[in-house]
Amino acid sequence: MSATDPQRITLIGLGTIGMSMAALHLSRENVVVDIFDTRPNFDQYVLNTLPNFLSQDSASADSKPQPSTSSVALLIASGRLHIHTSLETACASATIVQEQGPENLEFKQSLWAQVEALAPLPAHFWTSTSGIAASAQQQKMDNKTRLLVVHPFNPPHIMPLLEIVPSPDTSPERVEFAREYFSIPGSKHRPVVLQKEIPGFVGNRLAFALLREACYLVQEDVVSAKDLDTILMASLGPRWAGNGVFESYQQGGGEGGIRAFLDKLGGTMQAVWDNLGKVNVLGDEETNWKEKVISQVNEAYGALTPGQVREKEERLKDFVETQTKKYGHDSIPEA
Repeated sequence: MSATDPQRITLIGLGTIGMSMAALHLSRENVVVDIFDTRPNFDQYVLNTLPNFLSQDSASADSKPQPSTSSVALLIASGRLHIHTSLETACASATIVQEQGPENLEFKQSLWAQVEALAPLPAHFWTSTSGIAASAQQQKMDNKTRLLVVHPFNPPHIMPLLEIVPSPDTSPERVEFAREYFSIPGSKHRPVVLQKEIPGFVGNRLAFALLREACYLVQEDVVSAKDLDTILMASLGPRWAGNGVFESYQQGGGEGGIRAFLDKLGGTMQAVWDNLGKVNVLGDEETNWKEKVISQVNEAYGALTPGQVREKEERLKDFVETQTKKYGHDSIPEA
């Protein structure tokens, strides 16, 4: 079966990521989605929550109609969405099973052993984990060739990146199927297949490296949390959104490219690399950096409101749209 053929996708775990993945899959007309979660009153939870994730035309947050349970009811009535009360019925007809459960290795190992016994033999198995390798999750499975990581960036129905991370045992055909599924014409999603497993994969490793240095700079009173955000949004954010890390420095080196950039600023770069901060995310009583960061972030931004969530998602949609825009010339902009 080709990834462009009609698919029946079972989603296990319908938290924020699971709901967003449901919206992503339902945006394809040839997909039927089966969902399962152990939370109480699951039916009502889906009716109340899923509408917030379903695709809507671009417009300002104020002009959009409020999400309605009728959109979910219509999906159920048309047979495109099925709500299940058991893992057995949810997996029975799946061509793809994707889980968004807790980041707990024992849970995932147990779940995949159950799914393997319940799902049809050809079914593909995807885990939306943020950092637990497929090779660790598949230890209790008989056939280890079926499982791979499909790590989305939150919220996956908007953010384009999907990191596809096979284990050494995952079959190449399963990897290609996942890559092809998320590469259909018209989709804004950009799947990337990693060549080997590594803790945190790539996107989170980059994000966490920047977060560590940000926390260190706040801890050392070099800059406030709010001003650090301003620095990022007024410099690296726009640049990297348009070009990425390596392309930016290729352009920043002028005619000599990144080689010239490294030659010119290599000494400065090494001095900074040697002085990068180290903080313990599990806590450090001596510096108490976590409380300082948390306090400054809370003071700057307060609690997240539903309106702010909608505004953030609209901004993300605009950024993604801008990345795909053609500007009508071939010249390379200055870095």
